[in-house]
Order: sequence, then C-alpha cells, then structure tokens
Amino acid sequence: MSAALLDAVRTEAKPGLWASGVKLARLGAVVLESQTAAEVVMRVKAAGRPVALTVVLYPGDVAWECSCDGHFDPCEHVCAAAITLQQAASHDAPVATADSRWSRVVYRFARDGQGLSLHRVVAHADGSQTPLEGGLKPLLAQPATAARLQLEQCDLQADRLLERPHRGPLPAERLEGLLGLLEPARNVLLDGAEVAISSEVVLPRVVVEDLGDGALQVTIARDPRLTEVVSPGVGLCGDSLCRLGETALTGTRLENLPSVRRYPAAQLGELTGTVLPELAKRFPVEVKSRRLPRFDRALKPRIMLELNKLESGLSVLPTLVYGSPPHVRIDGARMVYLRGTVPIRDEAAERHQLQVLRDQLDLLPGRRLTVQGPDMVRLADRLKAWRGGLTGDAAGTFSSNLKLTPRLEVRSHPTEGGRPAVDFGLDFQLEGGEGGARTVSGQAVIDAWRDGLSLVPLDGGGWAPLPMGWLARHGQKVADLLAARKENGQLENHALPELGALCQSLEYPAPPGLDRLAPLVQGFEQLPAAPLPNDLTAQLRPYQRQGVDWLHFLKQAGLGGVLADDMGLGKTLQAACVLGPGSLVVCPTSVLPNWQAELARFRPGLRVSTYHGPSRALDDAADVTLTTYALLRLDVGVLVARRWNAVVLDEAQAIKNPDSQAARAAFALQADFKLAMSGTPVENRLDELWSVMHFANPGFLGGRGDFDTRWAEPIAEGREGVAAGLRQKLKPFVLRRLKSFVAPELPPRSESVLHVTLEERERAVYDTVLAATRADVMRLLEGGGSVLKALEALLRLRQAACHSALVPGQQATSSSKVRALLDALGTAAADGHKALVFSQWTKLLDLIEPELTAAGLPFERLDGSTADRGAVVARFQAEGGAPVMLISLKAGGTGLNLTAADHVFLVDPWWNPAVEAQAADRAHRIGQTRPVNIYRLVSQGTVEEKILQLQAQKRALFEAALGEGGSAGSLTRDDLLQLFA
Repeated sequence: MSAALLDAVRTEAKPGLWASGVKLARLGAVVLESQTAAEVVMRVKAAGRPVALTVVLYPGDVAWECSCDGHFDPCEHVCAAAITLQQAASHDAPVATADSRWSRVVYRFARDGQGLSLHRVVAHADGSQTPLEGGLKPLLAQPATAARLQLEQCDLQADRLLERPHRGPLPAERLEGLLGLLEPARNVLLDGAEVAISSEVVLPRVVVEDLGDGALQVTIARDPRLTEVVSPGVGLCGDSLCRLGETALTGTRLENLPSVRRYPAAQLGELTGTVLPELAKRFPVEVKSRRLPRFDRALKPRIMLELNKLESGLSVLPTLVYGSPPHVRIDGARMVYLRGTVPIRDEAAERHQLQVLRDQLDLLPGRRLTVQGPDMVRLADRLKAWRGGLTGDAAGTFSSNLKLTPRLEVRSHPTEGGRPAVDFGLDFQLEGGEGGARTVSGQAVIDAWRDGLSLVPLDGGGWAPLPMGWLARHGQKVADLLAARKENGQLENHALPELGALCQSLEYPAPPGLDRLAPLVQGFEQLPAAPLPNDLTAQLRPYQRQGVDWLHFLKQAGLGGVLADDMGLGKTLQAACVLGPGSLVVCPTSVLPNWQAELARFRPGLRVSTYHGPSRALDDAADVTLTTYALLRLDVGVLVARRWNAVVLDEAQAIKNPDSQAARAAFALQADFKLAMSGTPVENRLDELWSVMHFANPGFLGGRGDFDTRWAEPIAEGREGVAAGLRQKLKPFVLRRLKSFVAPELPPRSESVLHVTLEERERAVYDTVLAATRADVMRLLEGGGSVLKALEALLRLRQAACHSALVPGQQATSSSKVRALLDALGTAAADGHKALVFSQWTKLLDLIEPELTAAGLPFERLDGSTADRGAVVARFQAEGGAPVMLISLKAGGTGLNLTAADHVFLVDPWWNPAVEAQAADRAHRIGQTRPVNIYRLVSQGTVEEKILQLQAQKRALFEAALGEGGSAGSLTRDDLLQLFA
C-alpha cells in the first residue's frame, strides 16, 4: 500500500517540491506519531518552522493531508512523509518515533507551600534531561539544537507567558493562564506523577430543599469530584489538574463553602424569580423541593410584537419573553414570572434578540412606536418578513387587493441635427381601490422596488403591493431609463437602444426615428456602410471596414464608444477614418510619434497639429490636434474650454482610475463624439471599465456606487447571469475583436514557461527575504492593515527570485535566471531569430547588459531614458540589426511595432496578464510573418509560481466584462494572502 501511495505522491508533486521532500527525508526530519491500518500520522520538521507539521497518510485510499495549508498538493512535507514510510516498509523496519529521535519540553509542577511551582526541562531521546532556564529562544537560535527539538504550539505560547522568571509558587493569574495553554500537552507532571490538564472549570453545586416549617434551604457546596485544592484557584480531580470557577464567591481554596441560607415561605417569590435564576446562570442547580417550579434550560428568549391599528397609523410594542406562550417577561434586568417552568436566563441570546430587533426593525423592547404614512409602509413591509411572534388586532393585516398596472408614455421629435429626441414617462394605474382612479408615479414604484420593499406608499395614505412579476422582468430597464432622463424628460442618446429593447419586450410601438438605432441592438453586421474619407490611402481589411461603419454610426447618432480590439489590429487606422475638423486625440507621450506617422501615412489630407512642448498653443486651423495625458492634466482648462467635434482617448486604460486627475480631466472634455481605444480596458477591477465608459457615454453605467452594487460585486462573487447581462448592455457600445478570429493570416503564437532552479546561495537569499517578511505581512493582512507593506515585500521576493543583486545588501555578478536567459538568447540568435527581453526593472536590464556583451550578443535598449525611440526601433527592425532588444515594461509595453522579433522573453512575470500581453503584442501584430514564441522565466519554489496562478484569475476579469467568462477578481487582500501563504 505504501508503494502505491508513494507513486501517487511522486506523480502529482511538482519537481521542486519532490526534491525538497527527498532532502527532508534524508535529514531525518520525519517521525511517526501514530499508525493504524487506515491512517498513518507523521510529524515533519520543516526549516523555519519551530513546530513540527502534521502529515496524515491514508495508504488504503491513496490519499494524504498536511497541516501546512500550502497551495500545492502534495506539498514537500507529504513527499517527505511518504518517502520515509516507504523506506521503512522496504527495509521491514519501523519508522522512528519522536521520543526516539527528538527532544521535548516537560513541565514539572510541585506543591510549594501555599501553591504550585514549575520547573521546565528538556527531555532528550537518550533519556537525559537538561533544565530549561533561559526559555526556548536560545535553543531555537541554534539550528542544530532546533532541528532535534519537538515543540507544539502550546510550548511556544507557554514560553511567552513565562518570559519573566519567577521563584516560588506561581501567581494565581499566571498559573490559570498557563493551565489554559497546556490543555493539549501530554508531558505534564505533578510531584513526579503524570497528570492531565482538564479544560473543564469545576464549579460548586447548588441544592434546594424543603424544610419542615414551610421554609426552603439553599446550599452551595464543593463539587464531590474534587479531591484536593493544590493551589489558589486550582484543584485536583482524580489525575487531572483543573481550574476552579467562581472563586470570588467560594474563596480561592473553597474556604467559604459550604454556604447555607434559609428562605422563609414569605420569600418564595423572590427565591423563584430572582435568586435561583441568578444562581442557575452560574452554577448547576438541583431543585429537590416539591413547591418550586422546575428550571427549564430548553426555554429560549424571543421577541413578541404587539401590533394595533390606529386611525391613520400603526402602533408597535416589542417585548422580550421566554416561551410560547410566555413563561416569563424580561423588564430590563428583572425577570417577571408569568406561568409554567422557569427558564435559565441566557443573556447572550437575549442580546442577540435585541440586536436583531434593532437591526431589522430599529425598535427597543418596552417602547411603543407609532408610525404613519410612508414610515408605516416601510415598517409594514419589514414586519411581513419578521419571523418572531405577532399579536394584536393588526397582526394579520399586511395584505391588499389593490393592483398596479403600468402605463408607458414615449414620444419622439426631431432635433436640429436630425437625430431623434425621445421623451419617456411611466406611471402606474391603481385598480381595486376606493375613491375613483388613482395613479402612482413610476419613480415611486421603482424606488420602493430598489429599496427591497414589496409595498409602495399611496398619496393620501395606505399602500399598494408592487407588481413584482412585472418588475422582475422589466424593472431594471425602467430604472435605467428613468435615471437617463434629463430634467425636461428627454432621454440621453445612449439610453435609446435600451428604450427600443423595452418597447419590443412590452410589444409597445417604438417612437418614429428610433428604428434608425436598430442595428446597434441587432448586431454590428446590420450597420450601414459608412462613406470613407477621400484622402484615405489604406486598404481596409473587412473587420476594419466593419469597425469604421460602427464608429461612423455612433458619431452620427451622437453616441460614444469603446474600440477594444485586440492589440495590433489597427485601432489607430479605424479611428483615423472618422476624424475630421475639430478633432482631439489624447495618447501617451510614447505613442505621440506613432499617431503623427499614421495620420500622415493614411490621412494625408488632414492638417495635424501637435499640442506639445513648452511653447504649445492650440492651432485653430488644425483638423486634428494631438496631445498627451500629461498635458491633459496640466492644461485641462485650455482643452475643456473648447467643444470638439470628436475626442479620442488612445490607450484609454490611462484613465482606469476614475479618481485620477487624468480621468477627471477626460470626463470634463466636451465633444459631440467620444471614443476610447484600448486593447485592455479592464486590467484589475471592473470599475476601470466604468471609468472608460463614463468618458464615452456619461451616465450609461450609472454612478460608481450603483455600478459596484449592480455589476462589479455580483460578478466578483460569481453570481450567475450577471456578467452576461453586463456584456449584453455593453454590446452596442463596445467593439472587441480578437486577432485569432479577424486576422487568421497572422502566424501562430505560443506561450511557454521556462522553469529555473535557483542555486543554493540564491535560494538562501530568497528564503531569508521570505522569512524576514512573511510572518509580519500575513499578520498585517489578516488584521486588515495596509497592503503597502505587503506590496513592498512582494517586490523584494520577486527581485530575489530574479537576481540576488537586486536585493539591498546583496551582491552577485549573475543569477540562474539570467544564465538561463542567455542560453535561450544564444540559441535563438544562432538560429536567425530576434528577441525582445522585457523587465519591469531597469536595474535588472543593467545586470543583463554585461552578460550579453560577454557572450558576444549585440543588443539595443529602450527604457524611460531613451531619447530617440524611433531611431532605436528602426535599427532593431533593420535586417542587419541587433538580435536582442532590452526593453523596460513601462517604456515599451505600448505603442511599438517590433515585428522583426519573433521571440519574446518576460524575465520577471507580473500578476497582471494584461500588462504582459501588451508587451508580447509588440511582436505579434499585423506585419508579423513568423510564428511568435513567448517565454516566461519562472523560478521554481518561489512566489513567481503563485503569480502564474493569479494571472489566470486576472484573465477572468476581462472575459467577465467583454468575453465569455462569468467571474472576475483583482489584486485584493486575499490575493496577497495567497501569494504569501
């Protein structure tokens, strides 16, 4: 059986983890704790962990588990345990136990005058013992000693409690805390004899008996199981040390017991309603009297609501009671006996009931509340869901025979530009009521529905049930349309397609002129062909032609859009086809020369002005003005003062943070047509999409809070159908095509991982960085602290995985990853390939440069300090150019065409796959004729492996909004916990 288990573990284990498991087994880090035919429990001493981990193997089921809670299954500890078990089986020898191999801490308690003293010793495997006088820290600081020391978590906790030395008997408070910690310990002695530590707190017993004269006697006595009080607050029950409870009453050595009190017949009520219930909360009570009601621990507190009708309102009185019907009523701190058995008061449960009452109804027990009008409706609606008891003459009145029927009003009229302007209105006809025809505004119904109510208040008093079925089908569309109305009742242009969809679903005739927008709803294939500019010099591909038709359609309809084509499909060319006089293009500084060149090449008839440099000024005669996001922030007043015919944001992910200065400036731009272009409009969080769309069509996705509640949070939770609903809503205004579908002539693109094994010295540096930060970061994150420290620690770990010289205080001339990169680059160059090498750190590029020179590999370099980017790109693209280009990810991730390269190396993988994709698409774009190979260099057994797992989650984010996925995520606190786990 153990052989089959070992084979399964080896098959499923990652190579690096298997190698670590072999090393642990060879070091003798595994011992046997217990063994049965069904399971084998083993302990594994792992480096950096003072407490041995517990591994459970199930040979019969070929299964395993480990207490390390690692993200890899099997982990190195399971590997080590399986190897050790199989080696013992193959040699027909038992597995070593902890007692035969490791040392352990023994706790020797002794009676010392009026209390207990404690001496700790370390018991060794050879039977010898060493006094533990300086605590565990000096032992753990010695690697050889720590490796032979078996500790449990309780040993570490007890060591912290005993940091301050103490002579003589332990103080009661410290002794009580120590006994609580040592409950799981198996190596505790009292005067040389083994004892257990009981988790039970031993309490006195209360007995109530009848006396002959009609009185009652209440006796408080010690628990009969208690054989001896060995220290203040500590007793011995058989062979177990236990803590004594309620010592303030009994005395720390039970010197106040027994306690006897006589209650005459006249005090029977006080005894029943106050004394015994209070005693029963603290002690076990045995009632031997035949004249007292029995105590009933099964009775639980509940809230009873008394509801009464008023002439124009509702009266509510909550009461806290036990039992149904009530046995007792709780008035503040007093219990009023009503009938039957007497409950044992559960104050925690009472507080919970009171909290529920406050949270759900905002009421307090014993206080009558009177409500009228809308407040009465809201309270009535909440009372319908109340699960507690209801009494009174209004308890069953939350129903109505009234019915609301929707009435839609849609009118269309032309504007000066010929576009349809539509007025939208909605109200509900009240049927079944008294007093003639009445109506309820659509906004009131939608507000009540969105507030989660099932009733809507009526003018003049009363309420009516909401048409929940109708609202479930159409309520969200109506809410969006009402939100998209201007003050004059006219709809924003971006809401017209949704109005058309509502009219169709209600079989309501669409207003004249609205049919012009039908292609947006029906699909891009139905769009009419747009006239192409006379000066256009390019031959458009079919998908580009479709994109131009879509852009022209939006522009004519006064709508904005997001062109989200895959990188390298010619978004610039498509946008250029709809630019005319009065156009503004905002782009990153690095892309500005590309726009100049593309417009000069494809639209030579346009007069292009660049708003850039210290002497910049707007050219009124220019058709197209080019500027940058930096200048948009700086000169927002100048650019916002003019109303543009069209505004284009290229690489629009630059405004992904809606609170940034760039985003706020972009939102303020005035234009008849707004276009956002980005291959990655969503990188980390869905509110980035909100920001981009808010620029293109303000108000289309509602406010940020509404967007989070309606879309972002449900999608992050994986709620079914929400992502599909968002994609359907976005469909008319977002055009997204993938290279694999619209550019099949592009050569294939393959992605692989080059696994790198760190050398021993590099591994030591990495492990040191991890050990120095992991515990603090995990504690900080789990406690809800700032993620900045975690991000800083993550940066150090990633750098240590790439090159030790990146870690402060470390020196190294090379690294395993750089050597692996040089080998791959040498092979690629020898076979006639060119390669791009991306890193986020220019310092890492600095370390790669001399190794390229030593290997005789010519190279170009492009980073933020490069002055003439065009010349560097031209040299590399030339036929005889260098075979390698080093690029910083920030400087070269966008706006570059580097199709001379067909190999891309990502030296330091990043958690955001969109950033990596932008870099890789510098080579895999139109114009590339050779297959493109993308390699991620990943150091085994490091945080980089976990980053690859996180990338898969990030890809789901983009797909949820624009693809076919159904869930999303971002770099959250949980992500960081996963990376450091």
